[in-house]
Amino acid sequence: MPQLVKGGKYVFGWSKVRSDGKIIIPLEAFQEYGFESGENVILMSGSKTSGGFGITSPRLLEGSPMSAFLGELPQLSEFRMDEGTWIVHNKRVFSWIRMQEGYGVVPLKTLESYGVHPGNSLLSVRGSGLALGFLIKGPLYKLAQKHRDILRF
Repeated sequence: MPQLVKGGKYVFGWSKVRSDGKIIIPLEAFQEYGFESGENVILMSGSKTSGGFGITSPRLLEGSPMSAFLGELPQLSEFRMDEGTWIVHNKRVFSWIRMQEGYGVVPLKTLESYGVHPGNSLLSVRGSGLALGFLIKGPLYKLAQKHRDILRF
């Protein structure tokens, strides 16, 4: 897993969005974030700079300042809305999916809500430790495009 700039975020690899919305989660990231097959995970929009989305879980957010939105969105945090349904809260897009062993399948309409489409290459990066980031643009994304040694999934 390369760190592209000193003090910068660690990169797990490129994940190409399949035509059915399947996105491979690099094994190293899957393990580091403690995801489990069959676990429900939350997707939330990325920054304006990087776009894309992050994947997290109530377990990862527990006790963090980001956990506040979970109390404001019980239909999301308790997974009472349909899988892949997205909602907007405080200008961020949230949804959820059921994680599979090493991948997730995001409905195409949900991907569109994050500005992501089949065929896109997403850069998977270590975020704050609270969410695995999947970037679609921005300075880090452009820098990563110059590095041929980054794994592709």
